[in-house]
Amino acid sequence: MLRALACASLLALGSCKQPAGDAQPAAQPEAKPDVQTAPAAPATAPAAAVDPAAIVAAADRSEDDRKADERRKPVELLEFLELTPGMKVADIGAGFGYTTELLARAVGPTGRVYGQNPKFVLERFAEQPWSERLKKPVMANVERVDREFSDPLPPELNGQLDRVVNVLFYHDFEWQGVDRAAHNKAVLAALKPGGAYILVDHSARAGDGVSQSKTLHRIEESVLRAELEAAGFTFAGEADFLRNPDDPRDFNALPWAGEGGGQLSDRFVHRYRKPGG
Repeated sequence: MLRALACASLLALGSCKQPAGDAQPAAQPEAKPDVQTAPAAPATAPAAAVDPAAIVAAADRSEDDRKADERRKPVELLEFLELTPGMKVADIGAGFGYTTELLARAVGPTGRVYGQNPKFVLERFAEQPWSERLKKPVMANVERVDREFSDPLPPELNGQLDRVVNVLFYHDFEWQGVDRAAHNKAVLAALKPGGAYILVDHSARAGDGVSQSKTLHRIEESVLRAELEAAGFTFAGEADFLRNPDDPRDFNALPWAGEGGGQLSDRFVHRYRKPGG
């Protein structure tokens, strides 16, 4: 009796063992509910796709840009560029900024666009319209780059760019005295491995080479390709959305020249990739 009372008191304090014969069965583990665990999210989500049609249809694009769309085919160009938000892109010969603005909309606020113009283009044509365009809110991710074509991008961009774009300026390098080999070497250095240089230009007749670069503003397609490949680029595709097989290629291709009876020039679109990546 006394032992039972003593044990009862000690048990209340947690310091008395029950006799072996009085041992209670071990507690069973609590059953866990049958819940399926969702798979872990990937460490890096795939980049959101760019919607070229929505970019071109943006309500805040200028009327002048919309008028240029018919001959410049911006939806098709953006599709060919294969851009994603957050990319770093350079526009060589940004001019008035038509293409630069499209690039800025495509890469978005997390991306960066470098709009390059040389002194000649700025002084003769582009300074005022280019400066005005840069004030638009959509251009907040654009950095103005005033450099010559032979050395178009600052060295701190080496290995940083996903794309470089050159629309209708490569042919001008000849008559402007640009060192094209140096230019191509600089662009190659600026691109990441696997990055791409996309060029659009007016097609010259076979055998014309660069001889009509100032008079007709054209370059022979095979010459441009040979120069890019000599610089270390790999040809990685072309598009035909600006081709015009009926172009005799004997008139000044600049739209404001008023030649060609209103028809558009035959323009080629090439992609060149930096090896690696």
